[in-house]
Amino acid sequence: MEMAGCKMQMMLALCCFIMLATLPPIHGWGTDGHSIICKIAQSRLSDAAADSVNELLPKWAEDDLGSVCSWADQVRFRYRWSSPLHFINTPEICSYKYTNNLTESLLFLSHFMGDIHQACSRIPKSDENSKFHYRKKKGITLMSITFQPLHVGFAADKGGNTIDVHWYRRKAVLHHVWDTDIIETAEKRFYDSNVDSLVDAIQQNITSEWADEVKRWETCGLNKTACPDQYASEGIKAACDWAYKGVQQESVLEDDYFLSRLPIVHRRLAQGGVRLAATLNRIFG
Repeated sequence: MEMAGCKMQMMLALCCFIMLATLPPIHGWGTDGHSIICKIAQSRLSDAAADSVNELLPKWAEDDLGSVCSWADQVRFRYRWSSPLHFINTPEICSYKYTNNLTESLLFLSHFMGDIHQACSRIPKSDENSKFHYRKKKGITLMSITFQPLHVGFAADKGGNTIDVHWYRRKAVLHHVWDTDIIETAEKRFYDSNVDSLVDAIQQNITSEWADEVKRWETCGLNKTACPDQYASEGIKAACDWAYKGVQQESVLEDDYFLSRLPIVHRRLAQGGVRLAATLNRIFG
């Protein structure tokens, strides 16, 4: 049962990784944002990783990773202890320095999953115990690293949650604009309210406009399972350059803001999907 123990530890590690990376009180993305990242990732999985992920999905998901990626948001009130680990508060400076429990937790779990993978890889593939079936599991394992820029936002405004704005004619807070409003407005205006069409557009950019960058997205150059410091540094830069820029209390955000920020949202979703797939491919071989 040695292999069974390894697989179970991987499942537990991934569950923890998800909860630490995606549970609110400040959501990583809205439902569509999470789904987009997971749909992109699933299309990039190796055969071994795809098989492992499909085994871990519940039957009702019908092998669609994107359908379960909002699980962490749905159970957020049950796991209140995890809330402080969900975001990185920075002082009002546009750079990131490692000081937060989220990064510490992600680094620990990165090493933990890497150690498990190395240990499991030494077990002969012919071992009969390597055949496992997880369809009876009620839990679900997925990983969705948060790439929403305002999760590395300023402590003073709680990542844009205390900045009241108008998204066109509707009241909102800046954080929600980046969680949900930009994505949903894009879907309605350009993709006939079809999230799969938006996914297809982002995937086309991954293989064309961003093709030369994908290898750099997949690794931080240090052979780690995940690279949270790098993700956080990118996040605060995007927050300063795009999310916060030009926004004050009661700002009215319309086409100028939406159309200039949409490419940034597309890019962050693409990076999340590419990196999620790369991480799962490294874990599951």
